Amino acid sequence: MGVPLMPASAARRLRTGARSSTLTTQILLASLSLLLLTVVLGGFLFTLISNQTLDRQYQLRALGIAATSAQMPEIRSALAAGDPKHVIDRLAREIAAAAQPAYVVVTDRDGVRFSHPDPALIGQKLEEPVAVLDGETHVGLDPGSLGMSANAKAPIFGANGSVIGQVSVGIEETQVVDNQVQNIWLIVGFSALVLALGVGASLLLSRRIKRVTFDLEPAEIASLLQEREALLHGIREAVVGLDDDGRVTVINGEARRLLQIEGTALGKPVADLIPEGRLRDLLTGKLPGADQVALTEESLLVVNRMAVSTAGRSIGSVITLRDRTEIESLVRDLHSIQGLMEAMRALEHEYANRLHVVDGLLEMGEVDQARSYVSQISSMSRSLGEGLRSRIAPPELAALLLAKITVAAEQDVQIEVTAESRLERPQADQAELLTIVGNLLDNAVDALANRPRPRMVKVQFDDADGVFIAVHDNGAGVPADKIDQVMVDGYSTKDPRPGMRRGIGLALVRRIVHRAGGTLDVFPGPGGNFEVWLPANPGNPGIADKDRSASVDQDIGS
Repeated sequence: MGVPLMPASAARRLRTGARSSTLTTQILLASLSLLLLTVVLGGFLFTLISNQTLDRQYQLRALGIAATSAQMPEIRSALAAGDPKHVIDRLAREIAAAAQPAYVVVTDRDGVRFSHPDPALIGQKLEEPVAVLDGETHVGLDPGSLGMSANAKAPIFGANGSVIGQVSVGIEETQVVDNQVQNIWLIVGFSALVLALGVGASLLLSRRIKRVTFDLEPAEIASLLQEREALLHGIREAVVGLDDDGRVTVINGEARRLLQIEGTALGKPVADLIPEGRLRDLLTGKLPGADQVALTEESLLVVNRMAVSTAGRSIGSVITLRDRTEIESLVRDLHSIQGLMEAMRALEHEYANRLHVVDGLLEMGEVDQARSYVSQISSMSRSLGEGLRSRIAPPELAALLLAKITVAAEQDVQIEVTAESRLERPQADQAELLTIVGNLLDNAVDALANRPRPRMVKVQFDDADGVFIAVHDNGAGVPADKIDQVMVDGYSTKDPRPGMRRGIGLALVRRIVHRAGGTLDVFPGPGGNFEVWLPANPGNPGIADKDRSASVDQDIGS
């Protein structure tokens, strides 16, 4: 019995669970730690500021009582007279009862008390010197005989304006502490409320993040990112990810190479990174379809574009590109070999028929007739090859023409190189010439399939000014409204051949001509009419190997 496989997400959780807590726990702990630190620091600062504020408030309150008492005429006159009737202590007690300070002490300038909550201290001198002899009020914290208090001292002025005594008013620290305790409870309650709200917000935030991250933990997200980066940049296939607005979200190195993108591409619209043409239309989705062919200056690409959605919501698209240049070249090479084999088979069949004729003539004793027949067919075969070689100097091009003529004859199509054709010293790349001529002849022969006889293809060459190539057939030709489309890579009106991609031939010819600085003209039917002109290239007379890889092969079908 087999062991059931564990889902990748579950396995990843097992690997990361022992090393890290859940995202919810991390967010909750982080939020609580931050809130607790903030609340503690805030409470400490608030308490410190509140204590200072309360001390100052009570000192000012004491100062107000002391200043008011010092200005009372009864106290001033009684103190100036030495308080013979002991009215100062009575007035001080009345003030204390009304304003609720801890004490109201009146002394003369020598510090002798005339009032005090403790009657035993009346008439006694202060332990400290009189502070108001400078004529100013004073506030502060005073340990005093009754304990710590917020204290204020105000001078009592005589009739002549001199200081004759002071009023000292104190408010016990216990009253300040009571108010501070009330404030602390308010701080504690507020802090508890903030912590409760923080916990709730943390839980809501963690749930929101978990929904956005598809219930993945941070370690799992990091693991997925590492796996994605390794996969994205480790495969040979080019990958481009786009969002719904067509902006690049993901791109690997192979895609940059094939699309020739340099610099930063992330976040930019793909339409701004690719030149106008079929490739950009495929990448942006303007042209739909799978396994679509697109030609660039260097490569033959197969493009696939797939929309991506999650939970029924579109999140963009993924584009894959495959470089088929080398594979397509091998396929075209194989097709070329097959064409050569067909040509050889056709020649073998023709030679077999001729040998049968010669054998029959010899069997009948017609030796002279057999000799004449052999001479005739030998002259015909030799004249065709010699005629091509006399006018077409490059032997590879002459051989290609001879093979195409033979294969076309098997399909009952006659290819004729016009008598005025001359190609003695073509100032052009030989591989490019083979590609151009091969594709144009294949297109012409294919266009004559199922057409009534005679089926004729005429080829004309001229190297008087650069290289001029014209291919004409008596088929239906290209409709006037399709002239621009037939040269677009991927466009074809023919059924695909097994293992071969249609819609590449004319696009490849156009690219070669464009890179060489020449022209490709397509004229509307009836009859196919294609004309190519390549400028002279004195630096590469006749035989050159530049950019052979771009030519793919001379037998690419359209």
